[in-house]
Amino acid sequence: MIDEVIQTDAALNPGNSGGVLADSSGRMVGVNTALAGIGVGMAVPINATTREIITALMTRGRMRRAWLGIAGAQVPLAPALATRIGSPTGLQVAAVAPGSPAAEAGLLRGDIVVALAGQPVVTATAVQKLMVETAIDKPIEITVWRNGALVDAITVPRELQEP
Repeated sequence: MIDEVIQTDAALNPGNSGGVLADSSGRMVGVNTALAGIGVGMAVPINATTREIITALMTRGRMRRAWLGIAGAQVPLAPALATRIGSPTGLQVAAVAPGSPAAEAGLLRGDIVVALAGQPVVTATAVQKLMVETAIDKPIEITVWRNGALVDAITVPRELQEP
């Protein structure tokens, strides 16, 4: 999933993702990414996240990511619940990978994730932003809405492995 992107008219062809998007002064403002079949040039902006990734790649040759093992979609919350947790949406769990940290913590298909590490979860992107290298092997509280009640569980994200 790509969030916070810059649309560009730079010609992006297969194989040149990762190239620099520069402004008229020659400053790097983004990292180009070709979206297959879309026909639109996009770039990930240079910000704290991309700087962290670039630093990791330069110093260690790879970027480590944490993994929970859930897939889901953003759903609106009932007004009373939205008021209670301070967010209009949550992440409804569509699937839990067997043997994953989420499965070990007892998450179930249909749960609605409303908070992770005390922060509201309004989209899948919110979860992804928390799944950084420093989250690997560290207990994290996850709050879900299940059967009309808020349920807290502790999960320990693992390092995302290549398939």
